[in-house]
Amino acid sequence: MTPTDSVLAALAREVGLRLHESRRRLVTAESCTGGWIAKLCTDIAGSSEWFDCGFVCYSNAAKVRDLDVPARVIETEGAVSEPVVRAMAEGALERTDANVAIAVSGIAGPGGAVPGKPVGTVWFALAQKGADRIEFQGHLIQFEGNRDAVRRHAVEYALNLLRALPAVVEPV
Repeated sequence: MTPTDSVLAALAREVGLRLHESRRRLVTAESCTGGWIAKLCTDIAGSSEWFDCGFVCYSNAAKVRDLDVPARVIETEGAVSEPVVRAMAEGALERTDANVAIAVSGIAGPGGAVPGKPVGTVWFALAQKGADRIEFQGHLIQFEGNRDAVRRHAVEYALNLLRALPAVVEPV
């Protein structure tokens, strides 16, 4: 295991412990990270206690088909946008028994940049299902580096968002 792999694995273990202790379940909705977050979570023995499933929706068609992201939102805002990651997170929560979702969409490069969205642009949505609504946090980050570095930074950032969740324990 490389030093960076061990850092990501340790973060995933912390996330798992926090989710397990608070009796929450995670779903991932990943585009540019290609399932890397879900892989790190499921590398942990016992993760079925807190990890529900992961969606890898790399193409726009998959985002629409699998997570019900409105095609018009992708057309008007672009796949790398807050409305799209919010819709990805919401779609993931609606399709699963999870109550926490992390969604990621970005431009890892080397191509794909558009005006106002250079390589390294990544949007995140952290969503939590409450009793009567879904709470969202949107985050836009500009990462530096090549494709592998941007993707790794995005995975680490997503895990840190999950790690920062308040330790709320639901009543039994």
